[in-house]
Amino acid sequence: MASDSGQLSMSGRPRPGGIDASTRRRVIGASFIGNFVEWFDYAVYGYLAATIATAFFPEADKQTGLLLTFGLFAVSFFVRPLGGFIWGHIGDKVGRKNALSLSILIMSAATFAIALIPGYGTIGIWAPISLLVVRVVQGFSAAGEYAGASAFLVEYAPPNRRGIYAAVVPASTAAGLLLGSLIAALLSITLSPDQMHEWGWRLPFLLAAPMGLIGRYIRVKLEDTPAFLALEKEDDVIKAPVTALFRNHWKSLLLAVGAVLLNAVGFYVILSYMPTYLSEELGFGATESFVATTIALLTYIGFIFLTGLASDRFGRKKVLISASVLFIFLTVPAFMLLDTGNFVVILLVQVLLGAMLTLNDGTLPSFLAELFPTKVRYSGFAVSFNLSNAIFGGTAPFVATLLIATSGSKLAPGFYLMAAAVVSLIAVACAKETSKAPLQSH
Repeated sequence: MASDSGQLSMSGRPRPGGIDASTRRRVIGASFIGNFVEWFDYAVYGYLAATIATAFFPEADKQTGLLLTFGLFAVSFFVRPLGGFIWGHIGDKVGRKNALSLSILIMSAATFAIALIPGYGTIGIWAPISLLVVRVVQGFSAAGEYAGASAFLVEYAPPNRRGIYAAVVPASTAAGLLLGSLIAALLSITLSPDQMHEWGWRLPFLLAAPMGLIGRYIRVKLEDTPAFLALEKEDDVIKAPVTALFRNHWKSLLLAVGAVLLNAVGFYVILSYMPTYLSEELGFGATESFVATTIALLTYIGFIFLTGLASDRFGRKKVLISASVLFIFLTVPAFMLLDTGNFVVILLVQVLLGAMLTLNDGTLPSFLAELFPTKVRYSGFAVSFNLSNAIFGGTAPFVATLLIATSGSKLAPGFYLMAAAVVSLIAVACAKETSKAPLQSH
């Protein structure tokens, strides 16, 4: 593969952007599978939280066990800002490909290790401590995945299709969640509660190793992006990209953190915490909860790509602002409908909430990548995305459970989502439209 100039098609004519279709397909595949592995793990952990709680916190009551389990989920996010700094530095200084190839290796190894940790009944307090250590390693490695894959795709994409290309990243996220939901549903149907507690919950985590190795193999076969190779050729790569980010692009960084807030809270409340909410707070059966989430995720993937196309046509700001406005006005009514107890109504509400979230989730990767110049793109994306997710995303299931416990209202997660939408609306409204402009290099 050549850079943006000089590559010819078989007919002798230059291909658009100098990048052939097969290369772009491999870039899409490499970006998809790494992010898929990462979010498959997070899905399984969220969907099996109640079972994991009994394995690692058997002496706690049900709600306390859930809080402790989601607390471990949140702690793994606190290391993500540190990971964002380090992976951003690697990605902007050494290259996107090298960062992505290493991050998927660490993530898949850590996820596989969860399956091997003995329960509380075998090693006592060392069981939750071991789980905590592995979750921290996962949080660190995950910090570079979403940002790196998004930057990779945007820098390879044709100028007028950056939105749809970058939408592959949240689509792979939803696909990982979908597989996690399917496996959780299958296990809940086929295994008894005792079997799930003893060994069944471990099975999904074993899949991470082979999937991760496949993803790494695909990634090491690719060249870095034309944008980064151009910086290397001009000897224009920054030695300290994170320092340059805070010194020269702090305004864009603040706007990015605010823009991510709705995505951070909405993603984990709607797509990860929802099965637990339906089963533990509303009394639905675990199987029904997983089935509803699985169907909603199938529609979510389709909506993601429609959103990517819409952001290319109408602009990033219009789509992101639409998402915030819809969440402000419709979230609490949607949560009120969840309490009706009607499965069809609950399914339709989940599809609606998912469709609203895709307006944000499907647009955010291209918006964030375009917000920063090539020299600090990986760092800007990784730091902003991981800061917001560490503070608000990883804590969302914990905060939702805590708000319900303290307020006594099952609508509390809906109000939390509304507040996040207000902050994101203000941030996006203050940002510039980037969809029609060339990628910044400096």
